[in-house]
Amino acid sequence: MRKLYPLLVVLLVWLTGCSEEEWKESERFESGSYQMIGEKDHVGFIYDGSEVTKFYPDKIQKYMWHFWGEEEELEGDLKVVGIHESGDEVNVLDEVPVAVKEHNGADASVPSTMSLPDSGMWKLNAYINDSLHGSVYIEVQEGENEQP
Repeated sequence: MRKLYPLLVVLLVWLTGCSEEEWKESERFESGSYQMIGEKDHVGFIYDGSEVTKFYPDKIQKYMWHFWGEEEELEGDLKVVGIHESGDEVNVLDEVPVAVKEHNGADASVPSTMSLPDSGMWKLNAYINDSLHGSVYIEVQEGENEQP
């Protein structure tokens, strides 16, 4: 039995390491004449990291979501669920129709207003017709933005 302990410890460490997801901001990329954040050629929204586009707790901001893919998978309603690094979940957007026509280099787009309640890292899961289309990781800054 004592010979199994080292194997169990190694297995436990390996399983713990595999189950932890790294929470870092998604990549930024260009599409059309805009800088976006998300998964290039799949899902993203206009975001350049400036004070105007940064997330702050409970600050309502306008963001234009963009999607790439086949028309059949993009037709329908967008729902966005935010998951905080602590595990807390919030509905960010619910039942917003997706406009399936080329816009800023993407195959579809949706204008939105979003707000997240707490600072830290957030995973924004974008669902079209209840099917996960992709995720965007974003950091909500500490404190409040002084700009109007």
